[in-house]
Amino acid sequence: MDKILKNIDEGVHFVDKEGKTIIYNDSIEKMEKMNRHDILNNSFFDVVDKMKINRSTLVEVLEKKQIIKDNIQKYLDKNGKEITTINTTIPIEIKGEFIGALEISKDVTAIEDLSNEVIKNKEYPISKMSNKQKKGYEFDDILGESSSMKEAISRSKRACKSDASVFIYGETGTGKELISQSIHYGSNRKNYPFIAQNCAALPEALFEGILFGTTKGGFTGAIDRPGLFEQANKGTLLLDEINSMPMMLQAKLLRVLQEGYVRRVGGTKDIPIDVRVIATTNESPSVILNEHKIRKDLYYRLNVIHIEIPPLRDRENDIPILCKKFITKYNKKLEKNVASISDEAIRILNNYDWQGNVRELENTIYSTMSMMEDDIQIEASMIILNDYYNIKEEKENNNYSLHDLENKTLDNIISDIEEKYIYKSLEKTGYNITKAALILGMNRQNLQYKMKKYNIKNFNRL
Repeated sequence: MDKILKNIDEGVHFVDKEGKTIIYNDSIEKMEKMNRHDILNNSFFDVVDKMKINRSTLVEVLEKKQIIKDNIQKYLDKNGKEITTINTTIPIEIKGEFIGALEISKDVTAIEDLSNEVIKNKEYPISKMSNKQKKGYEFDDILGESSSMKEAISRSKRACKSDASVFIYGETGTGKELISQSIHYGSNRKNYPFIAQNCAALPEALFEGILFGTTKGGFTGAIDRPGLFEQANKGTLLLDEINSMPMMLQAKLLRVLQEGYVRRVGGTKDIPIDVRVIATTNESPSVILNEHKIRKDLYYRLNVIHIEIPPLRDRENDIPILCKKFITKYNKKLEKNVASISDEAIRILNNYDWQGNVRELENTIYSTMSMMEDDIQIEASMIILNDYYNIKEEKENNNYSLHDLENKTLDNIISDIEEKYIYKSLEKTGYNITKAALILGMNRQNLQYKMKKYNIKNFNRL
């Protein structure tokens, strides 16, 4: 237990029923800039006075003997710097006798500073925005001649004529935000704010305040601040990776969508809002519903207009058009004079799997052009691609020739296929071993063993 307390990141503070500190680990000492020898075996009530803590959850649990979960607390450390923690404080009993209170604290000061900066950067005036203030993508910025992309663009344009919620599904890098902004700036809300928030970017305890706002006095250190819904009033709010939003917040979001008002954290006033919501996900709706990553009632409420953006590997006709656009862009950025890309280079790009979609294609053109000298055409030999299972015709064709069968054992052939699909699952999940193992139908330990067997690196750890 002593080793655990010394090595965990969370702060642990235990006081007995008389208020005397019995446990004060390294993390809480570092967090509060206190000397543990000044805390241990001394009255915690004196510490509360010295640190000017208006509301101590430890003291509250000592008095009420009730659990306080995920409480946001702000107070000054020994040096006078404000810190923000998320605390869970529980009464401890042994054989029915109350012996004290245990608090587990997570320092989220840096995360809150980041979230405040996010909110600050997204603050818009409540009044109408002028055309000069408008920034963002429009449909003219979207290139696509393939039938599937034309259908996605057509549905998106029709969505501009409605205020209904939109649900967009597309793999990473397909351009979900580009479509979302185009819908906003093509609608009658175009002169009002477009605000985007990645639902996977913030911890649950801070997300609610960012989304719905906070009220002064709602919790220790809280200030009056509008949330993203209020800031996006009369405009559009994009909730990216909606499947990453905690279930508790999904229920509150559903209420806001149904009732048309928000209530700030700690507040009692209902604030009417007029916001169009666009939600996006990089996982298919069937997957997130089956895996309970999104509430069914919320999904059906958001999925009034459904748009599916095709992956780049299904848009071969669009690759030459996109390449031309990126060559023009990076000629200017890199001060190059590249005029074109060869047919053989296009053939290679058409046969690539494009797990990162249009974003990966753009980065490929960028990195290729960065390495060019005075060349005026991108040749096949210049293309820089990921070496792993990247040729689509190899990926799709699992048939072995007679020559292969004569020169390879069955075990060799099975190993080749196994290795390729392990790469595929890891790439698809961003090298998330747990998710990849689920796709492959094996446990995590077995996948790690096979990665070691085939010398497959976990790029998330590099």
